[in-house]
Amino acid sequence: MRINVVGTSGVGKSTLARRLATYLNAPYIEMDTLYWRPDWQGTPDDELFARLEEVLTASESWVLDGNYNRTRPVKWRNVDMIVWVDYGFWRTLRQAVGRALSRAWTQKELWPGTGNHETFRLSFFSRDSIILWTLKTWHKNRQRYLTDMHDPQFAGLTFVRLRNQADTDALIAKLRATTRH
Repeated sequence: MRINVVGTSGVGKSTLARRLATYLNAPYIEMDTLYWRPDWQGTPDDELFARLEEVLTASESWVLDGNYNRTRPVKWRNVDMIVWVDYGFWRTLRQAVGRALSRAWTQKELWPGTGNHETFRLSFFSRDSIILWTLKTWHKNRQRYLTDMHDPQFAGLTFVRLRNQADTDALIAKLRATTRH
């Protein structure tokens, strides 16, 4: 099974994607790991698309974590399911703030080999703040994925919209049951 987990920053995409990858015994692929370079430099699109293509074709199944809207032609070409984590605004914001606090406190490197880590200044007092990004993109992402779900060009794709923890638990139970055969 090939799954792309999408949603606003802080909503819990990575946590869910890792869980799904474990249950499905599939590789977990994080878009941010493919994109970010040292000193918060991004990867040019042509290189990002090539790296994404390489990791997605290396395995029959995978769980891909991340939005990166411009990569849809590559990542959705052979996807079986798009799991949209669409929790409410206040829950998403609370989780984003909690994650930013934790990451700033621990100074843990976010993506291996990059040296990138969040700081209190970067997370809370910068135009590049992940909190500000969450505030700016929550509504836009919701509109984008609602549109995508009904777009004829994506009619052959399976979208699963998770609005709360009960939806998430039900999806996990369903996937676990189908992989036991």
